[in-house]
Amino acid sequence: MLFTLLQVFLMTFAVAEGKDNSILKLDDTKAVEAFVDSGDVVIIGFLEGEESHGYKELVEASKKVDSVPAAVCTEKEVWAAYNISSDTITLFRKADDWKSNIVLSEVQKFDLDSLVNFIITNEIRYITEYNQVTAVGLFNAEVRTHLVIFANRGSEEYSELKEKLAALAPEFTGKFLFVLINGALKSNFKAINYFGLTTKDLPRVGIYDGDSDMKWLLPEGEISTERVRDFCQSFLQGDLKNVKQAGHDPKTEL
Repeated sequence: MLFTLLQVFLMTFAVAEGKDNSILKLDDTKAVEAFVDSGDVVIIGFLEGEESHGYKELVEASKKVDSVPAAVCTEKEVWAAYNISSDTITLFRKADDWKSNIVLSEVQKFDLDSLVNFIITNEIRYITEYNQVTAVGLFNAEVRTHLVIFANRGSEEYSELKEKLAALAPEFTGKFLFVLINGALKSNFKAINYFGLTTKDLPRVGIYDGDSDMKWLLPEGEISTERVRDFCQSFLQGDLKNVKQAGHDPKTEL
């Protein structure tokens, strides 16, 4: 698998020689498409050249947030395919089929710190671990429904559930954001209690609908891919509307 990915990168991406080769250069539409498809979240600078405002900041930001692949495209014929007409930095996100543009000529203030903050707060993946930073992106996302996985980091279930449900998440692109909440963190007790749970009740799975501010828990039992899939489908079909909400009898975390 890794060898195949390496071949794709070598064949598809042309890395231009220049005074700064620390960021990938994309020379055609196929290269851009392959790069966008290569990760849950990627960022591309559609910039005229290395002297463009934003180029240096993107290079430095890619070093600070190395979990998000970054690249630059200087070919204006490619820009047209993405409805871009001037220097723009675009973040592409698979989890909700979303992208956001920073049109550099239209922003009042743009610097390294603002770009890093933009990347971090929008770094939502197929399964996103909840914290104070990712919460901003999650609650500002166009997809308002969250499939929430509560599990204690360090437990046997934690890694297994994360892997299992990350594989399921692509089936619900644009419908759910899959959110993993670590019950071992005291800062997450409020979110757990909101569903009427304590850390002793974990692992559990729930759904939160931001539009209606309603929430439900998957009934206790094995957290299998099939049960979670059916749970998600039940929400999408409207079958949960008459099901008792979670959290009506909140518990206190000791």
